[in-house]
Amino acid sequence: MKIALMCRNAELYSHKRLVEAAEQRGHEIVVVNHLRCFIDIAANDPEIHYQGRSLTGFDAVIPRIGASVTFFGTAVLRQFEVMGVYPLNESVAVSRSRDKLRSLQLLSRKGVGLPTTVFAHRTGSSGTAAKILEILGGAPVVIKLLEGTQGIGVVLGETTRSAESIIQAFGGVDTNILVQQFVKEANGEDIRCLVVGGKVVAAMKRTGKEGDFRSNLHQGGKATPVRISPAERATAVKAAKVMGLNVCGVDMLRSDTGPVVMEVNSSPGLEGVERATGKDVAGSIIEFLEKNARPHRTRTKGKG
Repeated sequence: MKIALMCRNAELYSHKRLVEAAEQRGHEIVVVNHLRCFIDIAANDPEIHYQGRSLTGFDAVIPRIGASVTFFGTAVLRQFEVMGVYPLNESVAVSRSRDKLRSLQLLSRKGVGLPTTVFAHRTGSSGTAAKILEILGGAPVVIKLLEGTQGIGVVLGETTRSAESIIQAFGGVDTNILVQQFVKEANGEDIRCLVVGGKVVAAMKRTGKEGDFRSNLHQGGKATPVRISPAERATAVKAAKVMGLNVCGVDMLRSDTGPVVMEVNSSPGLEGVERATGKDVAGSIIEFLEKNARPHRTRTKGKG
């Protein structure tokens, strides 16, 4: 196969591993910085231009689109789709996963376990903050910027007074926030399951650094292998299916009522999970493409 790897930094561990896994299996893989592409929409035959040439002859595309460039990245991915190139994750699914509110609404509708969540915008008044806390059953709560990633823009309101102050402060900067029930019994740990083609191929437990409730590895957390329960496995697979993602990382907390999904990531990092588990996740991704990449196997099919 000829595979396009859409990414901005070819030196990242995840991208180097995908290139290595593809080449080990005899495939040609080309790294494409999607921010340096331009797309020919007006032509009778759609094209993507990159580094002075037209990108042609690809069988599959692996999108690794950063959250800050989702709009342009998914536009390039859609162009690959209308050209008949098979996407590892479709553009519509990537866009859906990047909208935290829409993701939670879809997961909720399909009965996937979630922490109690309130979405709000103008939260500057004390009455609004108090009502949000009342819905959530009081402090502690987790307050998140809707556009935050990698644990940035996530704050714990441990007491009613501090939670109200944080919620009001966010309201003062005219932004969208999510306020969620704090799952105390998770003890600052979460589970990330890597789902490939409807199966959990690797799972790790992430533990936040001492004194930090966030378990993100980018915030100093550590990763260890973990044995997941049948309920956790089923939840991860269902979440991926609801989001329409062939490959994703599903982040869950272990609550007293069962697994609750915090986020579904369409471009999960591979370094933490591969090193923690010893599993060849990159290889599983390439094997999925080998089995499924066929021309025009996308819902886009040139129809936008």
